[in-house]
Amino acid sequence: MTPRYIRVKVTPGATKEKVEESKGVLHISVREKAEENQANLRVLSLVATHLGLVPKQLSIHTGHHRPFKLLVIR
Repeated sequence: MTPRYIRVKVTPGATKEKVEESKGVLHISVREKAEENQANLRVLSLVATHLGLVPKQLSIHTGHHRPFKLLVIR
């Protein structure tokens, strides 16, 4: 199976969590801060729920320390 990629833009430390799609990019706001991988783990969980997947099916391909990330579905 060929991996699929998803572009996301993350806003950590938000007061309200949300997932919105615009122009092929998922805009994700999470409450967790961008420290010790907390926000990244929450992003994977929210995207998985949004797409009806299990979080283990997603991983961060690029952008571990940046707001723009490329996720891969395996």
